[in-house]
Amino acid sequence: MRVVFAGTPEFARTALECLQAAGFDIPLVLTQPDRPAGRGLKLQASAVKQCALEHGIAVAQPRSLRLDGKYPEDAAAAREAILAARADVMVVAAYGLILPPWTLDTPAQGCFNIHASLLPRWRGAAPIHRAIEAGDAATGVTIMQMDAGLDTGDMLLVERLAIAPGDTTGSLHERLAALGGRLIVEALELAACGGLRPVPQPAEGVSYAHKIEKAEAAIDWAEPAAVIERRVRAFNPFPGAATALAGEAIKVWAARAETGNAAGVPGQVLGAGVEGIRVQTGDGVLVLTELQRAGGKRLPTGDFLRGFALVPGQVLDAAPPQVQN
Repeated sequence: MRVVFAGTPEFARTALECLQAAGFDIPLVLTQPDRPAGRGLKLQASAVKQCALEHGIAVAQPRSLRLDGKYPEDAAAAREAILAARADVMVVAAYGLILPPWTLDTPAQGCFNIHASLLPRWRGAAPIHRAIEAGDAATGVTIMQMDAGLDTGDMLLVERLAIAPGDTTGSLHERLAALGGRLIVEALELAACGGLRPVPQPAEGVSYAHKIEKAEAAIDWAEPAAVIERRVRAFNPFPGAATALAGEAIKVWAARAETGNAAGVPGQVLGAGVEGIRVQTGDGVLVLTELQRAGGKRLPTGDFLRGFALVPGQVLDAAPPQVQN
């Protein structure tokens, strides 16, 4: 099968590498335009573009695919490239651009999407983050036949993956990326011999994984410790859960929840030592075990406290200024 691939971040690169290794003919890759990154804000190619260039695959980077949109010249050029590729199918993984109807209809077998959730739960932009934040016991990957809706197409393959108690978005992302790469290869092999059996998504159980906003990083100490602990894991590595003391911003990268309340107010430091910083929440105690000051490195609590004095009774703020990684 001839495959046009559309994707941008590391999650998509894993799938592209799996397709390449499986021997699929990939004449064209679509990815987002290069973006400024790093302290010098130099233009940086996406993970997918880097992979495509390593394998000698042609790359297109349209700013839009809408022929009637803001960048019609980009869309027209992309359309010509896709038509010239004569693809049997387009595989889409975390591409970042809306696919208008002409893209869905151009390949003979349409567009297959690699979605990191058990649809219809967590349709949308941030399914990995939201599954951890919600305390889901499991997630997975759905290979979906794309239609005009937001992650509403028929399911082609689905595989479940347990969420471990200590999983962060980073650790779960790696496992889901590997699973997605394996499933898309399996889906295309089945498609080639007519073995796919599309299944409509259930009407029940729909939820939306809205895009993660930086403002969500601020820890609200009035919430239960278990809720805050899940957010710490969900927002690792981005945007990072954050708090502040006396105006200085601190990111919290790892924590554990304990039951039981002390006499303190939410956000009050109950104790600080090598084993962690114990903070009262609205329900239970959160023990902070890895932290970062603005401009500093991530440090385990013992190392962090050598350069940052914390004493019982101090109260952490709920809405800190932004912390730079």
